[in-house]
Amino acid sequence: MTTYSPTMVLIDVDGTLVDSVPDLAYCVDQMLIKLGMEPHGEAAVRNWVGNGVVRLVERGLTNDLDGHPDKELFDKAMPIFNDLYSVHHSDRSTLYPGVKEGLEFLQSAKNIRIGCVTNKAEAFTIPILKALGIHDEFEIIVCGDTLEKKKPDPMPLLHACEKLDVLPEDSMMLGDSKSDVKAARAAGFSIICMSYGYNHGVDIRNYDPDEVIDSMTELTDLLDI
Repeated sequence: MTTYSPTMVLIDVDGTLVDSVPDLAYCVDQMLIKLGMEPHGEAAVRNWVGNGVVRLVERGLTNDLDGHPDKELFDKAMPIFNDLYSVHHSDRSTLYPGVKEGLEFLQSAKNIRIGCVTNKAEAFTIPILKALGIHDEFEIIVCGDTLEKKKPDPMPLLHACEKLDVLPEDSMMLGDSKSDVKAARAAGFSIICMSYGYNHGVDIRNYDPDEVIDSMTELTDLLDI
């Protein structure tokens, strides 16, 4: 078994730490109802999460992973979704099993820096992390609107390296999607993915992360820290 000794671990939110689909699906469906459109349900929304709420809203409006709606419709829909999600961001969302134990293990290592890198906007990320009791686990939180670019661009990962004075080759990304793998590879990080996350219905193994695990409790076997 390969073991890793990173000095920094950056962790994604949606599909890695938090199952946020129940709240996102509720807000997408309520948005559609307010627009006089048919709701799609949680199963559909589960395949659309992972690229930020703008893409989620676009997919919801078109019922298509690659869809781009009419601008007038989108401009009407986006504020409705934002208003809904600002209130209902953590009513139904939960931490995945093993997340608390995994974070405790990482915190127990005195030589590891822990950060969070997500494509979710800061206005939603911070309240969710606080509501679920894990906000203070992270030394740095890089959100989807912190910088000009977000994952799969490596910029957010390299920004965390710069802020925490850690080399990319000594760093690891823990995520669940193709964008996490692409960002990690471009930044020079190692990458571990969760088997249970959001990757548009595609097995994350198809994108060749270094490891795929079923629970963050498995970090105890993979990390030599």
